[in-house]
Amino acid sequence: MNTSYDPAIDLMEQLLALLRRVPDGLSEHQLIRRLREAHCTHLPQLPLTDKLVLFRTHFLLFNALYRLRDRLWGERSAHLEINPLLIRLLPYQDGPQALGEHDPLRAYYLDEARLRDTTEADVVHLLQSFWTRMHGGEEREAALELFGLDARADYSAIRLRYRQLVSQHHPDRGGSTTRLQSINKAMEILDRYYKPA
Repeated sequence: MNTSYDPAIDLMEQLLALLRRVPDGLSEHQLIRRLREAHCTHLPQLPLTDKLVLFRTHFLLFNALYRLRDRLWGERSAHLEINPLLIRLLPYQDGPQALGEHDPLRAYYLDEARLRDTTEADVVHLLQSFWTRMHGGEEREAALELFGLDARADYSAIRLRYRQLVSQHHPDRGGSTTRLQSINKAMEILDRYYKPA
């Protein structure tokens, strides 16, 4: 019998217990904060203002979330919705949620070499690439991604999601000013593409 300790499995169990207690879900920021408050030893306990610490914390969390999603799907017990702005457990359903399709984000986060090999310069490049997309030719796709929506979303769905995100990330409610600015900028971009004349 293999009794070796796997920290990723322990983190998955902590995530599952936490998400079961919050059926409406949590943002990535809220999830990290709650794990830290519970003294989770599987995430760096260093300031998230350091870009490399932020990347590693994010990567470890999403690696565990995708592994947990795969496990729950295999058990046919739940579906785990994974989005930086909303992570939540949903009832299991056969069909379109199937994990058989290629998911590039899943492939990225399950490749643990990315955690080991990513440098601070790589993280800076990733952040610059995101903002270049926001301000360049892929701005609409990046804004929709930030909102957790796809190109099929209509303007009313975009406005609803915007109000939810502003409420959730407003500094008066413990959110981040930087995140709120990103949400507002994304809404300006989406207004240009979707707002009825």
